[in-house]
Amino acid sequence: MKEAIELLKKHNLLKIIDDELDIYLEIPHIAYIEVKKEDSKALLFTNVVDKKNNKKFDIPVLMNVFGSKKAVELFIGDGDKIGKEIESLLKMKPPTTFSEKLSTFGKLFALKNTIPKKLKGKGECQEVIKLGSEAKLSDLPILTTWEQDGGPFITMGQVYTTSLNGEMKNLGMYRLQVYDDNTLGMHWQIHKDSNHFFHEYKKAGKKMPVSVGIGGDPMYIWCGQAPLPIGIFELMLYGFVKNKNAQLVKSITNDIYVPKDNDFIIEGFVDTSKMRIEGPFGDHTGYYTLEEEYPFLEVTAITHKKKPTYLATVVGKPPLEDKYMGFATERIFLPLLKTTAPDLIDYYMPENGVFHNLILAKIKTLYPGHASQMMHAFWGVGQMSFVKHAIFVNEDAPELEDHKAITEYILNRINIEDMLISKGVVDALDHSSPKFAIGGKLGLDCTGEEIKELGITLLSDSELLEKMQKISDEVKSLKQYFTHTKNPITVITVDKKRSQKYLIEDLKPLFEHIKILVIVDAANQNDVENAYMLIWRVVNNIDSNRDIYIENNTISIDATNKNSYDNFKRRWPDDVDCNKEVLQSLKQRGIIDISLEFEKKFQL
Repeated sequence: MKEAIELLKKHNLLKIIDDELDIYLEIPHIAYIEVKKEDSKALLFTNVVDKKNNKKFDIPVLMNVFGSKKAVELFIGDGDKIGKEIESLLKMKPPTTFSEKLSTFGKLFALKNTIPKKLKGKGECQEVIKLGSEAKLSDLPILTTWEQDGGPFITMGQVYTTSLNGEMKNLGMYRLQVYDDNTLGMHWQIHKDSNHFFHEYKKAGKKMPVSVGIGGDPMYIWCGQAPLPIGIFELMLYGFVKNKNAQLVKSITNDIYVPKDNDFIIEGFVDTSKMRIEGPFGDHTGYYTLEEEYPFLEVTAITHKKKPTYLATVVGKPPLEDKYMGFATERIFLPLLKTTAPDLIDYYMPENGVFHNLILAKIKTLYPGHASQMMHAFWGVGQMSFVKHAIFVNEDAPELEDHKAITEYILNRINIEDMLISKGVVDALDHSSPKFAIGGKLGLDCTGEEIKELGITLLSDSELLEKMQKISDEVKSLKQYFTHTKNPITVITVDKKRSQKYLIEDLKPLFEHIKILVIVDAANQNDVENAYMLIWRVVNNIDSNRDIYIENNTISIDATNKNSYDNFKRRWPDDVDCNKEVLQSLKQRGIIDISLEFEKKFQL
């Protein structure tokens, strides 16, 4: 971490905060606000305390290490360049000339660095060794991010596991709940390699060794969340990108190998016969994920550098650190995705779609139904299978990151006949589906020509709102977007008193003025003027099999919170919101300086 801190300092990407700050809410709230700024920087907290337990730490806390595009480039590199290197390997053919042989040899020789190197002896991560009862998780400044969280959570832990036969290795990044000094929750989801390994050990009736790294080269963290195929050890990606082997040492109390330069290592074993309720936790969806049973680690040792730094991140409503990490992932993994979808030109996962909830893809359309074929290909590929809403455009479309232009292009081409509503696996964190981890999929084929007619008579916002409120007093506010396109969007907020299918039925006489109707709750800080957060809300809140209604040429979308009115059996989680008292205290002490407009914009 020291090298990373110096690199951030050198490029003016680090703020050092010496004020006394609490691991409970204060430090995470500051980081949460900082990363939403256009000129956001990493934060190093040097005066860290646990007020609840009257404890002071001599360990600094580093946050937002990937909090800008520049920081990502410093620690990972140029995503497009790395992606092209991967593409050149995938397209490599047998050499025919001497120069081609030299080039091929060079590429293959460089691949030797992808294999992690196991070292003898101890690493820097083991300069201080604490075993048994001396190994206390409370000695680490582990943060509690949100007031409804089930407890403190490690949020940037590198979880190292191995298959039962030792042939497969995995590095994953999962949230890890602290239950007590010697017990750490393992939130590996049902689709993850670590969970597959867990069931191998469970079937064999054996305890599973696990080591958790914190800190070291920031690249380890990015590798841990990279969408690699099952069975590929993520530290091989580290070697490929850095062009040097990851240097590993053996854990003290189990046989897991970990990077020698980690700041902390937490070692232990998972008793596969035991589970424990984990959560709730304010997650990157911007909602609390609900309590579920997960395995837990029984800590046998904690080792660390003599002067370690504790690395953490904060998750919640976008934009956050994962925005910048996600952009790098998109660029680097585009060539791999093309091996399954060869006519894919580009793709983009907007951060306010929280990545798995919305994807835009540009393809070379070769025949009718091509986009539908690509939708199924996406939904069958690794982590792409979690994507809920996929919109496909043709190669002549604007740049996918040009939000205004690409939205206009899409809205001019939405045709009800070209919508695909399906069902499949969704992320375990998804709260809107009727059943855990399985829900609706929506695919929009916008690869064709512009549709010819608007098909409606436009009214002003005030006129349309007045007509709606005459029909129902549930409707509280209204705004129309992109009225110059063939599919204008009408957003309304409602005071929900019944299933919205009944309101939609009542509003049908007004469908001669509406092409796309989007309904959100008037509560939950929803603001019809805040398009960025409206997109976040809608793609989070809908299940396409339940919440999309089509009547002639009008599409209605119920993006309200679901409850008993909707026969929704699961518990709907709360939004992740900052503690107002904590924000006020930080303002009064001059630690944060934000306007009410900023708070409203990002729905703090």
